[in-house]
Amino acid sequence: MPDAPITTPKPAPPAVETFTVKVDGKAVVVPKFTPDHAGKPAPTTMLHACEAAGTVVPHYCYHSKLPIAGNCRMCLVEYGTPALGPDRKPIQNPDGSLKIAKSLRPAIACATPASPNMEIYTTTPAVKAMREGVLEFLLINHPLDCPICDQAGECKLQEYSVDYGQSASRFVEPKVHKPKAVDLGPRIMLDDERCILCTRCIRFTRDIVGDDALGIVSRGSYNTIAKYPGRQFDNNYTLNTVDLCPVGALTSKDFRFQMRVWFLKETKSLCTSCGTGCNTVISSREGRIYRYTPRDNDAVNGSWLCDAGRLNYKWIGREDRLKEVLVGQASSLSASKTSQPGQARSLSHSKTTWTAALKELSEKLTAAPAGSVAIVASARQTNEELFLLKKLATKLNAITDSVPRFGESDKLLVSADQNPNTNGARLTGICFTEMGIKLPDIAAGIAKGTIKTLIVFGEDVTKHGLGPDLLAKLEALIVSDILPNETTKAAHYLLPGCAHVEKRGTFTNTKGRVQKFMKAVEPPGDARPEWEFLRELVQGVTGQDGFTSIEGLFNLMAKEVPEFAGLTWAGLGDAGVTIQV
Repeated sequence: MPDAPITTPKPAPPAVETFTVKVDGKAVVVPKFTPDHAGKPAPTTMLHACEAAGTVVPHYCYHSKLPIAGNCRMCLVEYGTPALGPDRKPIQNPDGSLKIAKSLRPAIACATPASPNMEIYTTTPAVKAMREGVLEFLLINHPLDCPICDQAGECKLQEYSVDYGQSASRFVEPKVHKPKAVDLGPRIMLDDERCILCTRCIRFTRDIVGDDALGIVSRGSYNTIAKYPGRQFDNNYTLNTVDLCPVGALTSKDFRFQMRVWFLKETKSLCTSCGTGCNTVISSREGRIYRYTPRDNDAVNGSWLCDAGRLNYKWIGREDRLKEVLVGQASSLSASKTSQPGQARSLSHSKTTWTAALKELSEKLTAAPAGSVAIVASARQTNEELFLLKKLATKLNAITDSVPRFGESDKLLVSADQNPNTNGARLTGICFTEMGIKLPDIAAGIAKGTIKTLIVFGEDVTKHGLGPDLLAKLEALIVSDILPNETTKAAHYLLPGCAHVEKRGTFTNTKGRVQKFMKAVEPPGDARPEWEFLRELVQGVTGQDGFTSIEGLFNLMAKEVPEFAGLTWAGLGDAGVTIQV
């Protein structure tokens, strides 16, 4: 009998060095080091200690993902450290506790390291007076723009003025006026009068993006943020400065004067512009989407979102959205045979119902000979939809593939893979390791007449080797899409689908993180989430069912697809779960 293999136990992770501090009398244990903006260990600060104690310390310039500047002074606190005797050892009180020597000067909590047995005071009269003083200076020259400011409702100057400021202004002199409505670039507008010079925008652009495009000019009360002379503030991450700005100095031209934020409904979602899968918040009202903003997820996008992904939503509300279930008329099918080679076959469609269309499709697919069906599914479909399409393909012995999309990546967020769910297509078995390698086989099968039915989800296959002349040879072309294209014009059955903001589901990003997104708005007309009508189609063709909700479908997929084993819809949470891909 062979000897059992010798396994070397993994070394235990090093113990985290901690110490105790008191925040307003509450003892809290904090680590000696905390990750800085770049994820590197840095001494734990007073602000970190206060956060650990659940104490809010107001701040403007500090941001956990940016280098510390320490220039707004809003986070000033008082503190004390153990008193030392002549022997440099801590002095004890009669009860055995350490005697604390209160510092004569306050400290900025964002940049001052905490130390063992330190006591931090955030609610003393002196701290309150310091906060009032800082706010008074910030408001001296600040314009009364709140009624027309886009930041109203999200403004830290408003919030802190109520929470920590004075009830009345003592300033009677004329305010310093600065440039307003300054055009910084194609997407950003600047109001220098509102700026409090926190420098978040400067640090983000310089240290995170690597585009040293912003700076401060002039002196004293006349300081202003400005772009570099002769340049436009134009990179793929400029709109993050709008999120970072704690006041209304930097505003998005796209969202400017569009809607008050307190009217907006916020929905947790994902960006579908590439394979990174950045976490987003969709802001909508009455069925209209007004903006995308980033949602914090350190495992994916941190606090950032690229401009291209952030603005990739206006197509959802286009007037030419596919809204009706359509079927090609018989007379049109006959006429299409006379179309010229290379010319798109545009059928005359008539409206039908989902019930009638799915019943007819189920009968046609059930009667289709094995191997006579092919499926082209988009890697922009959800894991659940691809899973259902694979079930259909297995029953029909259909050849399947998906369309690859590649672009230029960058060092921050943008992936070269422009599909949001390439890994989902691979894991569910719709495509092979290399996407698109089966498309020539599908084209050849249509040309030979062995493939008589083609099912297309979310792709214009006329751009990928399956031209109009090939589509004209099919007995049945079943297409589901969101916007019209040359493939939808040639479809015998046209099933209107949904944008991801109009349904729920999951994607698997390039790093194997399975993440879910929620429904923000209703789809137009008769459009339905693809997983809903695919469920009915799969049931009609295969007889398989067992679920009635997206949660049930995901959990079923997790049981049948090995890579998703152990996952549940509820277990994904808001941040997702990483799997091996």
